[in-house]
Amino acid sequence: MRALAALAIGVLLLCACEREQRRFSEVAPSSGRPERAEPSTLAAGGPSRPATMRHPYDENSWAVGEGKRLYQAYNCNGCHANGGGGMGPALMDATWIYGSEPQNVYTTIVEGRPNGMPSFGGKIPDQQIWQLVAYVRSMSGQLRADIRPGRDDHMRVKESEMARRRERPR
Repeated sequence: MRALAALAIGVLLLCACEREQRRFSEVAPSSGRPERAEPSTLAAGGPSRPATMRHPYDENSWAVGEGKRLYQAYNCNGCHANGGGGMGPALMDATWIYGSEPQNVYTTIVEGRPNGMPSFGGKIPDQQIWQLVAYVRSMSGQLRADIRPGRDDHMRVKESEMARRRERPR
C-alpha cells in the first residue's frame, strides 16, 4: 500500500512540475519575417512602437544561452564589443536607435541598417536569429532575471546579464 501511495505521489509531483520546453530541432517560431510595413517605417531617433509580436524565446533560458553562444560564434562582439559598443552601438544601455522590441531587433539583423550593420537575412536560419534577438535583449536587462544567461568566467569587464536591473530602452 505504501509503495502504491509513493508511486501516486511521485506521479502527481511529476505532473505538477513545469519545465521549459527545449526544442532542439524545429522550424523558427515565425518562419516568415515580421510585417514589412511596420519595421520599415522605423527610423533612427524615431519613437518606438509598442510590441506587436512576442516570440517564445523571451521566456526560454536555453534559447537565450544559445543566442549568447551564437553571438560569439557569428562574431557580433567584433563590432558590438560584448555589448558595450565599439564600431557598432552599445547593446547594454537604454538607448536603442532602431527600437528594442523583438521585431525591431529581428529586422535589424535580417535587413541590416545603413552605415554599418550588414544584412544577415538568408545567411542565418530564422531560429538562430530569434535566439540572437532574445540574447541581445537580455544584455540590456529586458528579460526576467531567471531567463538571462550566466556570465562567462573569462569575462570580468561587465556585470552579468543576470545582475543587470531591468531597463526600458527609449
